[in-house]
Amino acid sequence: MKKITAIYVRRSVSDKDKGNNSLSIESQKADCIRFLKNGGKISKDSYRIYCDNGKSGKDIAHRPSFQQMMSDAREGIIDRIIVKKYDRFSRNMREYLNITDELDKYGVSVISLSEPFNTETKEGRMMRNNLLNFAEFERETIAARVADAYLTRSTETGFFQGGKEHLGFKSERRTVNGKTGSVLVPSEQSNVIITAFEMYKEPSMSLQGIINYFRENKIDTSRKTHRKERKYASMCISSLAHLLNNPIYVRADIEVYKYLVSKGYRIIDDIEAFDGIHGLFTHRDQDGGRFIKVGYHEGLISSETWLTVQDKRSHHMSYPSNRTAVTSWLMGLVKCAHCGYAVNTYPHWNKKHTIKWRYFRDSGAYNAVGCVKKNLDIRPDDLERIVFEAMKNRLDELTIIKREQEKPDFEIESIKAEIARIETEIHQLMDKLAEADTILFDYIQKRIKELHSKKSDLEEKLNTRERKKKTVDTEPLIEPLSRWDELTNGEKNEVAATMIDVIRISDETGIDIQFSI
Repeated sequence: MKKITAIYVRRSVSDKDKGNNSLSIESQKADCIRFLKNGGKISKDSYRIYCDNGKSGKDIAHRPSFQQMMSDAREGIIDRIIVKKYDRFSRNMREYLNITDELDKYGVSVISLSEPFNTETKEGRMMRNNLLNFAEFERETIAARVADAYLTRSTETGFFQGGKEHLGFKSERRTVNGKTGSVLVPSEQSNVIITAFEMYKEPSMSLQGIINYFRENKIDTSRKTHRKERKYASMCISSLAHLLNNPIYVRADIEVYKYLVSKGYRIIDDIEAFDGIHGLFTHRDQDGGRFIKVGYHEGLISSETWLTVQDKRSHHMSYPSNRTAVTSWLMGLVKCAHCGYAVNTYPHWNKKHTIKWRYFRDSGAYNAVGCVKKNLDIRPDDLERIVFEAMKNRLDELTIIKREQEKPDFEIESIKAEIARIETEIHQLMDKLAEADTILFDYIQKRIKELHSKKSDLEEKLNTRERKKKTVDTEPLIEPLSRWDELTNGEKNEVAATMIDVIRISDETGIDIQFSI
């Protein structure tokens, strides 16, 4: 079979932005064909052009024409590859060497028009590798500049920075504070978001229940419907859980600010920016940490509903939502006190298969952790009885606490009054700044800074106090606990997971139940 010459051309988006005409697709094609002709004529069936337009040189995975060319090389169709420059082939040094090693096995050589040296010699290969090192360095430098620019825009503006579309929003170009960018506005599917939050805030509603509702009513929950004939598309449980956790939808106010601070987020804006209107963006900084920026878009969900959903989600995240509690209603809640791995319930039948027992098996004993015991002496029947009694006692305690919490808390009122007094003093000092001389100006600035620091300490103290005083709604728990024997294992599991964070057990230390409410 007669082999052909491959001409590979590539141009990335950054090349277009630089206005480099010498690296245009047409220019690369013309130069490579001119080299092939060498003053003479060639037939069109003696070469084949492989073109990746608008594709980055960082890897080959996202370049379909390059992948096709490699496939043809493996089939023995190609005997050589011509490129304008080696960096058109690849800007990744390690990947380039791997590719050329593979091509050498197929007897395929690579020729560059811009680097006039022979890669069959060790000197030529050294020069080629040096050029590729510089190309890889340039790519990494460009990537770092892009990341820095993204981080700067993320912290300085509330524009949508691009990426995946958010269900319920679409982006529009708008000018805010003299700058133009993308602002999120409600889309036709915003009702999907509102419905999901309103349904899930109900104590008895589960993620699967919401998805079933969307499916039964043929509600499209996809970001985009790619097939025209498809009337609707439904999301999965993990997608719905991610959606309910996303602060992009909340009309963020001071309570949301306090919640995010308690979760360890770094907040870019002052608390005054949390106006109860605008939504939030979550970004990652260069160290991998998370920070929150108030967006220019209006949220879809009230702060009260959003926080109710977050509290419910935090109670349900301790057990896997896709498993059924078949062998025990404690499924997903029991952990080994020694290794921290799950303790699972297993059935055991007698020889005639007429009597079934249940026992606990420590999963940590079957992996690298190598826990102390495989099978525990504590029996599931005993643990279920003990946990149920503890749940009833906890419900009684919460009822008593609820009555106590209905009494006024004079310390909270005192802290609020002090915060209000500090805010008044800050505003009065701000009014005096315009008429102050240099000495007075410096004094006022120093005093305002002290007041802000004191206010922040009081707000943190108030947040802690209010979180401790927060009333737990016990009403949804009274009814299922009163008819416990009538519930299925799955229903019991949902109630238990609402009340309990984790149950740690071992034969040595006994039973430790940690309630989440």
